[in-house]
Amino acid sequence: MNRLIIIGAGGHGRVVADIASLRGYTDIVFLDADASKACCGPWPVVGTDDMAGSMDGDLFVAIGRAQHRSALMQRFSGRRFPTLIHPAATVAADVEIGDGTVVMAGAVINPGASIGQGVIINTSSSVDHDCAVHDYTHIAVGAHLCGSVTVGEGTWVGAGAIVSNNLSICAGCTLGAGTVVVRSIAQPGTYIGVPARKIK
Repeated sequence: MNRLIIIGAGGHGRVVADIASLRGYTDIVFLDADASKACCGPWPVVGTDDMAGSMDGDLFVAIGRAQHRSALMQRFSGRRFPTLIHPAATVAADVEIGDGTVVMAGAVINPGASIGQGVIINTSSSVDHDCAVHDYTHIAVGAHLCGSVTVGEGTWVGAGAIVSNNLSICAGCTLGAGTVVVRSIAQPGTYIGVPARKIK
C-alpha cells in the first residue's frame, strides 16, 4: 500500500504532504481534530484523529506542538511512521534519523549527527557534525546548531536561532527567534536574546 495518513491538516501538514508526494506517496489523506475541515491544499481531510487506528497505511503526525506530537505517536505506537526527507535537503550518509521525523527543503545535517523520532528539521536550518537532537524537538526555519551540540527532548529552537559549538540544551526549552546561545542551558524555560537569557 502506498497510502500516507497525516494527522494535522494545517500549514505544517501541507508541507509534510508535499515532501511525501516527492518521496513517492501517491495516496495522501489527512485526519484532523477539527471535523469541519474538508481539505488541506489538494489533499482531502477524511475524518478526525481517532480514526487513525482503524485505517490502513503509514502514519505521520504533522503537529507543531511537541507534547501533542509525542502523545499521538505514542498512542499509535506499533504503526509505521516514515522518515520524510525533502530531495533538496543535504543529509550525510552516516546520520541516524528516527521514525516520524521530517527534514525540509534546504536543511543540512552533517556527519556524525543523530536525530530522534518525531523531530522537525525545518526549512534551511542546519545541524552540524556530531550533534544529538533528541525526540520531538523542532529546529525551526533558518536555525543553526554548530558542531557537537546536544538538544534535549521536546525543545523548540526558534527561527534564526544559533547554538554555539559544544553546548547542551536541556529538555523542554524554548529558544526564541534570533536567540544566540553561547553557554549550555540546564534549566527548562524560555530563553531569548543575544546572548540568550531566561525570561519569566
